[in-house]
Amino acid sequence: MEIIRTVSWMKQAARQARAENHVIGIVPTMGALHEGHLSLLRRAKSECSKVFASIFVNPAQFGPNEDLSKYPRTFEADVAKLEDAKVDILFAPDAKEIYPQGFTTYITVEGLSDRLEGRSRPGHFRGVATVVHKLFEIAQPHFAFFGRKDAQQARIIQRMLQDLNSDVELVLCPIVREPDGLALSSRNAYLSAEERRAAAVLHRSLEAARREIAGGTRDALSLQNTVRNVLAEEKLTRVDYVELASADSFEPVARAAAPAYVLLAVFIGQARLIDNLLIEPSLDSGDFRCSL
Repeated sequence: MEIIRTVSWMKQAARQARAENHVIGIVPTMGALHEGHLSLLRRAKSECSKVFASIFVNPAQFGPNEDLSKYPRTFEADVAKLEDAKVDILFAPDAKEIYPQGFTTYITVEGLSDRLEGRSRPGHFRGVATVVHKLFEIAQPHFAFFGRKDAQQARIIQRMLQDLNSDVELVLCPIVREPDGLALSSRNAYLSAEERRAAAVLHRSLEAARREIAGGTRDALSLQNTVRNVLAEEKLTRVDYVELASADSFEPVARAAAPAYVLLAVFIGQARLIDNLLIEPSLDSGDFRCSL
């Protein structure tokens, strides 16, 4: 695996891969790699002839009171995992490569960026959209692989690609979970043993919502109350939000009548964890299919 640190070198490598008619897939990450990232890499390897990964802890997507300095950094272990996954190129730039002195241009996907995560983390999605667009311009992939845990982020990137007439295709992959249902996240490393045990309540709360939907419940308030009641069983949790939102606009909806997400964000100790339940109408039966 080749490790590239500069934008100019990465662009040259991407041009060469394109000239050789490779189908390029990229998995953007902030490092601290886990099985969720590795599942994206496996999917990329199965569909592309060249696979790039990036490791860049993006300062533009962290707020002033967020965990940029504390964000887990495990570069040597990450490199070993990427080599085992047979990644072709790792792009691992310094911040000054991505945001050189005098940098002033940012991308905002209006509307979508203001809700839920955007409301709780002002400016977060501006930083995400900007760095992802820059990565795509630099690495020139055909496909980009993202996990569904960050559902709002994925929708924002998808909309950005559409609005800017990009040829990059976003591939959204399933959430990878621990045996007790906790969605894999680099921020899980912040949890103490007691907090880690408590964190399983996120999955239990979404399972409860799934059972409600299977029983015929469609009302947003009922589903939100179900989730909140389960979360309240754990004293270590502090709820940021629980919403039923459109899978397209991420605006709150009163009832599940079209593709939607039950979305939640919860503080446990120093960690802020997110998760979601995807609700999709079945064209055959009129029932809803739920995906955790």
